[in-house]
Amino acid sequence: MSDNELGLFLRTRREAITPAEAGLPPGSRRRTPGLRRSEVATLAGVSVEYLIRLEQGRDRRPSPQVLSALAGVLRLTPAERVHLHRLTKSADAGFTCRGAAGPARTVRPTVRALLDQLEPAAAVLVNQLGDVLAYTPAFARLARPLGLLDGDPPNLVRYVFGDPRARTAYPDWGHVADEQVAALKQGPFRADPHVATLADELTVTAGEEFTGRLGSVPGLPRANGALRMNHPSAGPLRLAYETLDFSADDDQRLIVYLPADDATAVALRGLREPLRLVAG
Repeated sequence: MSDNELGLFLRTRREAITPAEAGLPPGSRRRTPGLRRSEVATLAGVSVEYLIRLEQGRDRRPSPQVLSALAGVLRLTPAERVHLHRLTKSADAGFTCRGAAGPARTVRPTVRALLDQLEPAAAVLVNQLGDVLAYTPAFARLARPLGLLDGDPPNLVRYVFGDPRARTAYPDWGHVADEQVAALKQGPFRADPHVATLADELTVTAGEEFTGRLGSVPGLPRANGALRMNHPSAGPLRLAYETLDFSADDDQRLIVYLPADDATAVALRGLREPLRLVAG
């Protein structure tokens, strides 16, 4: 288990950038993927020794200038730059973006109205802990037969790591598990006592499947992508998803699932029945 989220993020991003993307010749005899530390250090204008200290967690408070230079070399997106800044802040003991506030579970009326408008798309609103707060009837038709809504409250992270039905529901379970860990680690992570409590719980209940990912998965989930699902009634489904992050005051995200192919569109139409919007 890693307590060096800044170093993990820098290392994984360094290993994901090719020399060509950084404007460097490919070279030869590369023992690791991506860029060498010496290459990143040269391009960012810092010493190799300092970059090693950052990746090893021996220095967790780089200056804004260094962060900006590293973000440029590593070709970070705006969201990744914000995440990088948060990681440096969370090095301070007790820091959390939300202060003493607990996880946001109140759903604003405008968000409920938005969910009404999204039907017949499958959409779900979750908070930082993965608690399911509200969803469209289409999402209920997808999730309820899988057991995803059985918890009190339903929780995506607990379902993926604690419910054996999740491995049947998600053919690409390992990828789904990675994304749930990345979402949980986004932001202050263990500096937030509520997130830390959930992480401690999963450390006991899920063991290495969870703790191994804490040390290898950086905390920034994909905002969009494709998800395969096995539904007991509709059969194999392929869903495209988009994620909308709400403000820091809400600390919630809305995930919308759409059919990614014609067969899935037909299968989802077959699931429709008159259901009203449900709130968790």
